[in-house]
Amino acid sequence: MRIAREDIPVRIDVPGAKARQQTGFGNVSGYETMGAEYFTFGAGTDITELLHGLEGDRCQCPHWGYVVNGEITALYLDGSEETSRGGDLFYWPPGHSVRAEEDTDIVMFSPQHEHGLVIDHIRNQVGG
Repeated sequence: MRIAREDIPVRIDVPGAKARQQTGFGNVSGYETMGAEYFTFGAGTDITELLHGLEGDRCQCPHWGYVVNGEITALYLDGSEETSRGGDLFYWPPGHSVRAEEDTDIVMFSPQHEHGLVIDHIRNQVGG
């Protein structure tokens, strides 16, 4: 799920402050500690091959995040794709991979344990 800033409902709009809130933006039940992550991807980076060996050969951890700049595409098992661009919020449910269309920086919030397993898997795939 991706949503552009201008599509998020304004809940507070007073001199000096504006707050937008998107409700129903993914479910966090069943997870414990959340981690905060900052990722930088170079143009053309596709992590799909690095996920081979995980369930469904995809990341099985949900992520909530924000595209600081650039453009990134979530790739799902059913063949669908969803592109998020600078300024967009996103939610990637379990069962995804990603490809950066251009140099991209994102901030993500993820279940710490579950995403730690994925990061460890990727590190092993690249030998580090």
